[in-house]
Amino acid sequence: MFFFLFALVATIFWIWMLVEAATKESGQGNEKIIWILVILFTHWIGALIYFFARRPTRIRTLGR
Repeated sequence: MFFFLFALVATIFWIWMLVEAATKESGQGNEKIIWILVILFTHWIGALIYFFARRPTRIRTLGR
């Protein structure tokens, strides 16, 4: 039961970060595409990397 719940939460988090990277990253350069690919191919580990490494920087610089 614990593993099922963990997998469900990880998948929901992964989808949330994927949607956020696709909709809120700036369209300049290749950053948007690179982050989408990183999140897509590394699943929840890539989502965690995006959440802790890129998301705070993006919010600070772009305000969204």
